[in-house]
Amino acid sequence: MVRKPIIGGDNDDQHDVHENQLSEDNSGGLGTPLFDEDGLDDLRPQRLADVVGQQAVVERLQIMLNAARKRDEPLSHLLLDGPPGLGKTTFATVLPRELGTECQITSGPSLSAPKDLLPYLTNASHGSVLFIDEIHRMPPSVEEFIYPAMEDFRVDITLGEGLNARTINMKLKRFTLIGATTRSGMLTAPLRDRFINREHLEFYTVEELTEIVTRNAKKLNVEITHDAAIEIARRSRGTPRNSNSFLRWTRDFADSEADGRISTEVAVEALKKREIDVTGLDRQDRRYLETLIRVFDGGPAGVAALGHSMNIPPDTLEDEIEPFLLRSGFIKRTPRGRMISLSAFQHLGLATPADDGSGQAKPF
Repeated sequence: MVRKPIIGGDNDDQHDVHENQLSEDNSGGLGTPLFDEDGLDDLRPQRLADVVGQQAVVERLQIMLNAARKRDEPLSHLLLDGPPGLGKTTFATVLPRELGTECQITSGPSLSAPKDLLPYLTNASHGSVLFIDEIHRMPPSVEEFIYPAMEDFRVDITLGEGLNARTINMKLKRFTLIGATTRSGMLTAPLRDRFINREHLEFYTVEELTEIVTRNAKKLNVEITHDAAIEIARRSRGTPRNSNSFLRWTRDFADSEADGRISTEVAVEALKKREIDVTGLDRQDRRYLETLIRVFDGGPAGVAALGHSMNIPPDTLEDEIEPFLLRSGFIKRTPRGRMISLSAFQHLGLATPADDGSGQAKPF
């Protein structure tokens, strides 16, 4: 079973085989996907210089690239961690383009056994990149199989069983492993320590997201005002993925309900239709806060009790709803359970316990 490279290098002998899948990038001759899942040009940056935000990470990666070029060596293994939607996949695809090499892409959940990983390793060319998304979800057997590949660029293959079994040591070409994870704490120490370089991605500022929205609006051939770009950016929870999603939705709304141009009024109305408020809370977020206030008097309440009250699995609350509410300061996690904050009352336009006429304030 042969895995075809996702991104081909300039000297890729199989370029003709992939010409129906890849287009040539004018800036560096590297093949890039013609379309994304929506049938539109990919909004991801194609070069490191095009990346907005994450300046400290970009500077360190540029140093790594310059050193690798001068020594004519592959990049050292790299681990990218951070919340979803911050650009881990973008960096993983930009780096091979900068080096003019191939990139194979897979994910931890799809590697259920060592045999699933073996084709990627044996097909890796010198200096190529293997990108494993959600690498923390690899099973232990695959993780242990990749250790010698990362350190010594070899794999040990066992043929046969019992007394007739024999092990073949197969040499690999020097490649770069880039791993991405949203939960670095779930990585085992042996795997984490084998990554020479580790970078953590932070949330973006409103100014950085405004620049991203403005650039991507040009790629989508839609006219947008600066204030409208700010309006989309401030509701994006510090995440470019949300910005791009809101931009696409706002463009659809502008084409359907307006003249095709995104003004501040159009952006506000479009996001209101999607039930996204000024701080980025959606309907489920506000429902969580309202349930905590109405049913549990502001807390404390256990996540299981909240989940049953909202008819939502508790792990969905913990993974999808609570992180942004915690980061925004709308709720607090205490040993006794979740508790509402005063800022949540203010955001929802509700009277705080101190203002309910009782004269006594509820502790928070």
